[in-house]
Amino acid sequence: MIVSVVAMPEGVVTHTDLPQARERLARSDFLLVDIELPDDEVPVEPPLARQLGLESEHLVWFGRPGEPTRADFLGDRAGFVVPVVDGTRVTHFHALATEQHVITVHRGRIGLMDSLKVRLGFERPSDAVAMLFLLLQEALETFRRAAVADLLLVEELEDEMFDRRRPEQVYRLAQLRRRSALFHHSLLPYLQVTDEILTRRMLSRDFPEARQRLARQFRHASRLSLTDIETLQEAARRTFASYTSLVSGEQNGVINRLAIVSTIFLPLSFLTGYFGMNFTYMTDELESKFVFWLLAVGLQLGVLFIALYVLHRTKLWRRLRDSDVTQDR
Repeated sequence: MIVSVVAMPEGVVTHTDLPQARERLARSDFLLVDIELPDDEVPVEPPLARQLGLESEHLVWFGRPGEPTRADFLGDRAGFVVPVVDGTRVTHFHALATEQHVITVHRGRIGLMDSLKVRLGFERPSDAVAMLFLLLQEALETFRRAAVADLLLVEELEDEMFDRRRPEQVYRLAQLRRRSALFHHSLLPYLQVTDEILTRRMLSRDFPEARQRLARQFRHASRLSLTDIETLQEAARRTFASYTSLVSGEQNGVINRLAIVSTIFLPLSFLTGYFGMNFTYMTDELESKFVFWLLAVGLQLGVLFIALYVLHRTKLWRRLRDSDVTQDR
């Protein structure tokens, strides 16, 4: 277990153990305590809230693995289970805010906390609530950055498809589409529960104007994050539709070629079947070689000439050739 304590307003980061963190929470005015638990899913015993001296029956979930997204107002405290994008995965961290301090718990190292500590070197939150909203907005920014980066990848894939279609593009696009669905599935329930608690608090008369402004900024950032994710989903669906259209166009070209070849050789197939019949008229009357070659070869050449003339007049060959050149580029 790794415990980092950030003293404010100096922004000094110190590493300590859990008992010393409990002592500092008891005597410090404003601290950010970040607790990094091992990656295993074993629950902390005794409960982490009790080890920190935060005795409350409503905090049994704090630090427990597998907790769903949460936003609770507990009188003088507020508890959150916040989703965050960390690399290629979506993980969660727990946050508990009081009037004096903010405590975060997560399993394994996440980049959000490192970037937050760097950001605290330049920003000076006025109190624990401002620190909490800074933390929550930083978590939203991980979704926005990931969604925008994936959106650019989808657009690059779409350009590559029109330039040259390859099977691996479908696999990459499917991965990006599943990733966008994961973002939406993770973020939407969290935004719903946070919107409910913020709406109740903002309607309260004792909610200060400065905190209402922070809440409005958070809600605006949440809408932007959700919009970026929905834009990514729509772009992925559009690119899939474009890929399907390209495949359908190629299939139509193949079908057109087969139809042309079938039209050219259809008279030959007819003559083969016709002269293969053992009728009396053909065996008794059509004995001349001239008649045979006239019907067998002359009719075939005549139909071939007519077919080529029709293709030339309708410019179908040119359209097929232009389609092949476009697909090969």
